[in-house]
This record gives sequence, structure tokens and C-alpha cells, in this order.
Amino acid sequence: MMTLLLNVSATLLFALTALLGRGPGNGFGNGNGSGNGNGGPSGTPCEACQSTTPATTPLSATEKESLLYMREEEKLARDVYNAFYDRYGLRVFSNIATSEQAHMDAVLTLLNRYGLADPAAAAPGVFNNDDLQALYDDLIDQGNASLTAALQAAVLIEETDIADLQDGLALTSHADLRAVYNNLLRASQNHLRAFSRQLP
Repeated sequence: MMTLLLNVSATLLFALTALLGRGPGNGFGNGNGSGNGNGGPSGTPCEACQSTTPATTPLSATEKESLLYMREEEKLARDVYNAFYDRYGLRVFSNIATSEQAHMDAVLTLLNRYGLADPAAAAPGVFNNDDLQALYDDLIDQGNASLTAALQAAVLIEETDIADLQDGLALTSHADLRAVYNNLLRASQNHLRAFSRQLP
């Protein structure tokens, strides 16, 4: 995991979201686990993430690594939640999996903008990053034990995602990356609350 260097202030968040034509309160999740923000049930990327603003400066190697990792990390969340929904039928898993697809699409927009090859495999549960593959396998094993264990695994995913997004924010000064990461961070915080409410 990348080392956490700093957190982004609320003032900067408002400025960056306004810069890309997106106001606060229009994140990917709506706070209740439905995942039906501007992304919508079909996982359509948000307007800010579809901004056609051209890249003005290239990404550093560290920024590229962060972006590629985030694409697969969002896939991990989607794939795990879909697997748990299939097993337990709890609606919160399906709803948030839809939101995670929108997150994946948002990151893919940035990959395309900067000419980076998409690392995310099409098949569910398959990852190019060995650490994420091992984590996925462990989370599925954990969650298959019981519904409570699956919810605990989901909490761990969101906590990890939050930490990694904060790391990503600390490593970039690109306004478009920061705007997307901040949107994903806000949504992950909403998801964490939604899963935590389901725990006994």
C-alpha cells in the first residue's frame, strides 16, 4: 500500500469539483448503499469523470501506478460484492457493486485520457496485480463463512479503499485525478457506513 502523506481540505475539494463542472453532493453513492448517484443503476460514469478536458502535463510514474492500481482495486470491490450478493441475496451488495462499476468507469476515463492500457481483466475475480488477486481470494474465503463475515469483508474493502484513495490524493497535483479520487473517496465513506449498518 502507498504511504499516506496528506489529506485534502474541503475547500480544495469544492474548488476542484467546481473546476470540472461538478458540485458537491453528486458523488457516485448516495449514502444509503444504493450506489445510485449520477452514475445511475447502469454504472454510467459521472459527468465530471467524462470531462473532455485534455491532459496538459504527463503523469509521473507514481501517478500512473496509483491510477492503474485504483482501476483494479475498484474491480475487486465490484467482483467481491457481486459474489456475496449471489451467495446471500442481500441487496446492499448488489447496489454497491453497481456503484463500484461506476467507479471503475471513472478511472478508465482517466486511463484513456493519459494513454494508459487498462489492467483490469474482463473475467470476474481475475487480477493482473498479484496482491489484489491474493486479497480477492482471501476475502471470498472469509465471506463465504457467513453473512456477517461477508459484511466484515466489505467493511475491510471500503476501509482499504479509503486509505488508498487518500494515498493517491497525496501523490498527485493533477486536478482531474484529484477530482475523481475525491468523488471515489466520498462514495467509499458512504459505502462503509452502509455496510457497517448491516452488521449485527
